Amino acid sequence: MHKDTTNIEHYVAPLEETPLAETDKVKDDVQPLSLWGEAWRNLRRQPTFIISSLLILLILAAAAFPGLFTSASPDENCLLANSNGDPVSGHPLGFTFQGCDVYARVIYGTRASLMVGVITTLAVVIIGGILGALAGYYGGWLDAILARLGDIFFALPLILGAIIIMQLPAFRENRTTLTVVFTLLVFGWPQVARITRGAVLSVRNADFVIASRALGVSKFSALVKHVIPNAMAPVIVIATISLGTFIVAEATLSFLGIGLPPSIMSWGNDISSAQSSLRTDPAALLWPAGALSLTVLSFIMLGDAVRDALDPKARKR
Repeated sequence: MHKDTTNIEHYVAPLEETPLAETDKVKDDVQPLSLWGEAWRNLRRQPTFIISSLLILLILAAAAFPGLFTSASPDENCLLANSNGDPVSGHPLGFTFQGCDVYARVIYGTRASLMVGVITTLAVVIIGGILGALAGYYGGWLDAILARLGDIFFALPLILGAIIIMQLPAFRENRTTLTVVFTLLVFGWPQVARITRGAVLSVRNADFVIASRALGVSKFSALVKHVIPNAMAPVIVIATISLGTFIVAEATLSFLGIGLPPSIMSWGNDISSAQSSLRTDPAALLWPAGALSLTVLSFIMLGDAVRDALDPKARKR
């Protein structure tokens, strides 16, 4: 028997009394954040970013103003009577085999090691970024040539390639900060170029790029004004992490005796000098090695935090 349901009343709760009202509510009085604004908001909430930033600021301050951290001279008043001496007042980390203050050398060695990493990173980002952006945006024969050129350098590891170049007579007889930077640059740009190329490929056909071209913007202007700024996120992440890699590479070359000359204080040179007294006085080696490890760890932590902030899939909604 068919039951008539036409007169049954249906109760519908008012929208303002349901959770949907708050769920669907949109704040129209707040301007939406850009990619970088939202990334900065996320970064400020990450303990990893805060800790790594504070450590990096401390390291930068030590490199720029070493006199604020120690009053001792790193290369003067080195007395053989203090050789491998224990910590005393005014010399908290003891002395090296040559009787120099370990703490002062760790502080003053920050500048050379950090300078190599920063200059190399800037050069790699500029050269690799330009080549990768051109290859990804224009494509064709330019992309093919740069891709094969990058593959040639990818086939040789960074440290092994740097050792080969630094053993050439022109480099072996003129070891300076710039020669080490140039050597690391030769084998460091392909990685940045490949990442930049991939980022440009994902952006070049976006609607805002096509719209700018339709409005009469030249192809090169669209690349500079629209494509590159929106493809910089992965480049910044890899640059932050690569900075620590280049600092380690410089220390490795200096440890092997083919990096910075002994006249330049760096953590790699101090580690190399202290290896002869490792058994009798390990502290002289452990302190510069610890400073090196802490610096590299800080930049890697910063890179991980920036990557999580710029990755849409990693953001908390």
